[in-house]
Amino acid sequence: MNEDTDSESSLLVVIFDTSLTQDVIINEEIKLSECLEIIITFVNSHLMLKSNNKIAMITCDSKNCQFIYPDSTNEPGQLRQTDGQYELFTHVEKTIRKNVQQFLVKTLEGEIGHHDSLFGAACSIALCYINRLENEKSLGDKMNSRILIITGCGNSGDQYIPCMNTFFTAQKQNVTIDVCSLQNEITLLQQACDITNGVFLKLPQLSSLLQYLLWVFLPDPTVRKKLVVPPPVSVDYRPFCFCHHELIDIGFVCSVCLAIYCKLSPICTTCEVVFKLKAPMKPIKVKKKKMIKS
Repeated sequence: MNEDTDSESSLLVVIFDTSLTQDVIINEEIKLSECLEIIITFVNSHLMLKSNNKIAMITCDSKNCQFIYPDSTNEPGQLRQTDGQYELFTHVEKTIRKNVQQFLVKTLEGEIGHHDSLFGAACSIALCYINRLENEKSLGDKMNSRILIITGCGNSGDQYIPCMNTFFTAQKQNVTIDVCSLQNEITLLQQACDITNGVFLKLPQLSSLLQYLLWVFLPDPTVRKKLVVPPPVSVDYRPFCFCHHELIDIGFVCSVCLAIYCKLSPICTTCEVVFKLKAPMKPIKVKKKKMIKS
């Protein structure tokens, strides 16, 4: 086997939206437990492709985000192996189940928020983890890193600025961001895929979630060029206003923090800077010169 292929690994970071306010969860079209089972199968398939492949998983909702895997509290050898199952698969499955359960318990203890999920914060954690592994790898090793977001949230712009900052950071780090939307066409995440050359896929049917994950998102971006994948969607690059969180065509931009508003305001509600609005100038009367008769 080629030595370059042996030293090349693939890191997949899965961001799983566990917000209980998602329409697919409220309408009971799919359960979080079913999504979790499918995600575990998907990440184990990624590990099975190559011995030096790596995975990580982060969960997020409208109030918090947390690293689920890898878990520093236990090692693969400390967990009892299930008969007929690879030891690493057992470790991944039990660690993800335990930490997701603890995360959901903390969520249910407090008030359930109705804001956007913290995709910006979750992507920041993922990029920091990727950067650390890049610095720790041996000389000559190559690691292809990518992020996969699985969510059923709607189209809103509460996290517009944090998300856009992380999307452009991922572009500079050559990290591809893919999105698997369970229900909606999410403009903000479509922009993330377009910026980082990723794939945005809205599932035609929820019952085929595992099939689409294995078909579209399991291959690396370098391999997708040789496969028939869904065509790129037309991306709407209109920004979200900070006052009503709606897409706008023309707006007013703060010169200090670059916040965008759909209506003119003398005070920026984001950075609280006060603008000096000049009053309209009064028209100057031009005096007529008297004609001197000769």
